[in-house]
Amino acid sequence: MTRQKSKTILDLQLMKERGEKITVLTAYDYPLARIMDQAGIDVVLVGDSAGSVVAGYDNTLPVTMDEMLYHTRAVVRAVQQAVIVADMPFLSYQVSLEEARRNAGRLVKEGGAHAVKLEWGDAIAETVRAIVAMDIPVVGHIGLTPQSIHRMGGYRVQGRKQDQAERLMRDARAVADAGAFALVLEGIPATLAAQISLELAIPTIGIGAGPDCDGQVLVIHDILGLCEKYSPKFVKRFADVSGTVRQGVDDYIREVKGGVFPGPEHSF
Repeated sequence: MTRQKSKTILDLQLMKERGEKITVLTAYDYPLARIMDQAGIDVVLVGDSAGSVVAGYDNTLPVTMDEMLYHTRAVVRAVQQAVIVADMPFLSYQVSLEEARRNAGRLVKEGGAHAVKLEWGDAIAETVRAIVAMDIPVVGHIGLTPQSIHRMGGYRVQGRKQDQAERLMRDARAVADAGAFALVLEGIPATLAAQISLELAIPTIGIGAGPDCDGQVLVIHDILGLCEKYSPKFVKRFADVSGTVRQGVDDYIREVKGGVFPGPEHSF
């Protein structure tokens, strides 16, 4: 099989200009990252959602830089074609520009990521600009930002009121003007997401933001039915891997307890 050319952030910009939808999924380990890369996914996001779907935290706030570096390195070893974006976890970029630059650099230098993602809008524009100035590509993230759940009072749709919509539009412009090459729009009305996508020159990636974004992202555990902790409205389950795994485990337990496994063919 001929190896395809690796994608870059320039390819993602061309996809927006051509009207070709961009596909993004999260990954946190070698096996799943390898499968989705072979399937032809455009972008692999090493999300701090690992805190919820892998580590079992109630939210993403406890995730550390060391954990993000571990997951990023695992994904990088598997991916040959997709663009790899790593989330900057809570407190890795909010304290100071110096820390933000250092931690973004670690995700690229030590982790092997091609780009980093930061949450929030106008408030982090200066941080985005500082990281981009280091030649590290940045993805922005506005709307329902999981690192802000305490301020938002939980996972709530953002931008339904006119003043909120206007603020999100300002946030989108600020992040794009600061040099981000793409912007995640999460948990906002579809009409607002369409307006932002039409105005911005950079690609928008939606999650719970309707069909008119330039691309879509979902958590791999959600689409495979591997995480039953949450069931957001915007998630579609594309496979029931949980059921398959459960059946395999049930069969293993039954055969071991029944003395069926291991058989002669599994013994030396």
